[in-house]
Amino acid sequence: MSDPETGGLRARLIDVGVGLVTAEGAQALTLREIARRAGVSHGAPRRYFPTHLELLSAIAQRGFGELQARAAAVDDESSNPRSRLAALATVYLDFALSRRGMYELMFRHDLLESNRLGLRETSLPLFGVLVGLVGRVRPEADAPTVAGTLWANLHGIAQLWGWGSLQLSTGAADFAPLLRAALDAHLGPEER
Repeated sequence: MSDPETGGLRARLIDVGVGLVTAEGAQALTLREIARRAGVSHGAPRRYFPTHLELLSAIAQRGFGELQARAAAVDDESSNPRSRLAALATVYLDFALSRRGMYELMFRHDLLESNRLGLRETSLPLFGVLVGLVGRVRPEADAPTVAGTLWANLHGIAQLWGWGSLQLSTGAADFAPLLRAALDAHLGPEER
């Protein structure tokens, strides 16, 4: 029979990590600080997460889950593929800018490379939606490559906007014109 405290403490450690990354950023996610805020000894997290990467991966999985839920909430399958791409891209940028610490954690190379807790597989479904929609907008294109470059462009917009660089260089008040330009660059101009 499983101990209810085992699942409870494991979940609490992840919850504390999610709160910590939200409030203070990814750099604050130490095992010692998570344990302190969870009210347990600094060695307790190791019972559930043998490595620091496993705990960070569990926290990042929550971020991917939240991003996927936000995307699902706006993905209107009755809309045309380009409108769906625009809505998903907007959600992605909003998430990246409103959840900066989590966003940074989710795309850390060491976490994705280690694939602890299947993190890579957690991140792939949303990219699959992106590839499918790009393929419907540009059936002649290599959809995974175009989707990858669009994603890289969105990631760059998120990073540069978050740092304030794009506002300074473009004078844009919000990222909407940059998003439209990115979609046009990768998908061709929108038919009006």
